Amino acid sequence: MFRGRIARPGSQRGDHVGPSPVDRARPGSKHHLIVDRHGTPLAVTLTGGNRHDATQLLPLLDAVPPIRGLRGRPRRKPRRLYADRGYDFDKYRRLLWKRGIKPVIARRGVAHGSGLGKVRWVVERAFAWLHQFKRLRTRYERRADLHQGLLELACSLICLRRLRTSF
Repeated sequence: MFRGRIARPGSQRGDHVGPSPVDRARPGSKHHLIVDRHGTPLAVTLTGGNRHDATQLLPLLDAVPPIRGLRGRPRRKPRRLYADRGYDFDKYRRLLWKRGIKPVIARRGVAHGSGLGKVRWVVERAFAWLHQFKRLRTRYERRADLHQGLLELACSLICLRRLRTSF
């Protein structure tokens, strides 16, 4: 009926999409990820490309499931949180201390060489594992729930591969 036109004009890009601040304002999404010390994903979220990383810190911490250890109650929170300069805000440092988590966050405006790269590479490797799934590297889905489902499926496949290599 309307050849070449959409009958209901509206958002053409889908949910959780915003202009990227680093890619000439092209629409995009961000994956936010918390991993353990071995690179196993613990929690993952999806936001628009224009959202700041630090706004997703507390929701990601709340999404971490109980971690079962050898004996006793399962841990609900990590002991330490390693993060890059994007999370360097006194507000978030105070909130982490209140939760009993020691923040190890690189300072903004300070030259590189803090030694944080010795532990941060695990997170970057986890993102590399995540983006080996081509449907996640470039977002083709308009619906955010479908992309979130693919993101969680990829994380579960990464966890399965980690389990296979550990035994």
